[in-house]
Amino acid sequence: MSKKQRLELTWIGKEIRPNLESRILLEDPDKSYHATHRMSENDIFDNRLIFGDNLLALKALESEFAGKIKCVFIDPPYNTGSAFEHYDDGVEHSIWLSLMRDRLEIIRRLLSADGSLWITIDDHEAHYLKVMCDEILGRVNFVSTVIWQKKYAPKSDSKFFSQSHDFILVIAKDISRFQLRRLAKTEKQTGRYTNRDNDPRGAWKASDVLRSEVRDYAIFPVRLPSGREVLPPSGTSWRYTKKKFDELIADNRIWFGENGDARPAYKRFLSEVTDTIPSTTIWTYDEVGHNDEAKKEMRTLFVNDLFATPKPERLLKRIIELSTNPDDIVLDSFAGSGTTGAVAHKMGRHWIMIELGEHCHTHMIPRLKKVINGEDEGGITKAVNWKGGGGFRYYHLAPSLLEKDQWGNWIINKTYNAEMLAEALCKIEGFTYAPSDTFYWQQGYSTERDFIYVTTQNLSPEQLSQLSDEVGQERSLLVLCTAFRGNVDQFPNLTVKKIPKQILSRCEWGHDDYSLNVENLPKALSKHQQLSLFDLENL
Repeated sequence: MSKKQRLELTWIGKEIRPNLESRILLEDPDKSYHATHRMSENDIFDNRLIFGDNLLALKALESEFAGKIKCVFIDPPYNTGSAFEHYDDGVEHSIWLSLMRDRLEIIRRLLSADGSLWITIDDHEAHYLKVMCDEILGRVNFVSTVIWQKKYAPKSDSKFFSQSHDFILVIAKDISRFQLRRLAKTEKQTGRYTNRDNDPRGAWKASDVLRSEVRDYAIFPVRLPSGREVLPPSGTSWRYTKKKFDELIADNRIWFGENGDARPAYKRFLSEVTDTIPSTTIWTYDEVGHNDEAKKEMRTLFVNDLFATPKPERLLKRIIELSTNPDDIVLDSFAGSGTTGAVAHKMGRHWIMIELGEHCHTHMIPRLKKVINGEDEGGITKAVNWKGGGGFRYYHLAPSLLEKDQWGNWIINKTYNAEMLAEALCKIEGFTYAPSDTFYWQQGYSTERDFIYVTTQNLSPEQLSQLSDEVGQERSLLVLCTAFRGNVDQFPNLTVKKIPKQILSRCEWGHDDYSLNVENLPKALSKHQQLSLFDLENL
């Protein structure tokens, strides 16, 4: 009997997966920034700006934020083969898919049950990416593909079509729990309501009273105020019975024109309709901005050295208002120029951004400082009445916990102090790092009765005995130490392991860069290697 098969996307090297080290994050207070005083009770100060490889950073966030992120927006390199100033965008197709797969799998775990993922992409990879998202997040959880009109004029030197749009893939973590918010009606939409007859119920607009099918009970003459009678046109009928039509006329719900001689229309009052509408799947540039608008926003913040591919703030505002509520967490792991964080900050959402490029320091931090100081007058500032406030904490990834010594042996990285070591091993072992002020050996916990103790000491039998007595029979303790002496089996409440031996096989140590930069990637297989792989797969 053959194996149960499923529909999936395959590519060369798909089976190769990184065994990621779960790094700790180190705050740099000199780069963190907060407003000098509160602007309101709703100010948010715990936002996070993380400098480092975004795959390792996503892994670092997993233990704390799994199931807590309401919206993830990513604008990954489109794999177009074009060189950008701040990152290379010409990753070989199969490698690009693998790198995106690795990130999407962690993003899925970070999303809350009612959360959603929004990805901007173009034709080069959109359709492959959609199939891969079906595989990772479930085809049933796919919400829609939005068309964003990113350009307002054709490009005259286009060889074929002038590309005017990007795609935005929208995927829910769990479609049964996902709720897409509605948009507030614009002045243009509410402006269609007028009050031509001074009706005390207020503004209204005329609606059709015909249906495009024949129903015999709904075909009858209607007498106009002018005295003329009208019937529904051939092939149609009224939407109402004669009794209902008479009731509507008596209630001044039917409009016959200023002269009382026009075909009847239903008066739909603004006060009786919702003040919101569902979003469509086509977002025009006049609604959410375009590429040139985004560059102009950058130009107001940075006169020179503009970021190459920014997104307009109005686009991010649309995504965030549809997918989140105030106080929700928004994550962007390809943060670029920092638009997601800037917009989320102005809209009262918590945000986390990850960026490896140096523009994290040259673009993002100065931009965020202006937002916090109330000095950013562009983008959506006026639309949301942003006055400044709040702040963020700047983090960078700690170096790999293990390094090789001069003889090629793995040892604890010398840059780790006792606190860093304890936090790192808590994360690797699945414990919550929470040092106790009372018990030196309670550095973290997995349950109310299970704790962890990390030390670089060589523990003697006497020290282990003392530890066992202090822990007591109602609790258990994982002890990670450099070495120990004696028979630990006599202490049933202690589990004693040596470091680094205990963790050597856990992950890839010393691997610092999983980025999308071409120079940091493994080389694509040669044609000979590809053919050999094909032969093996078809044996």
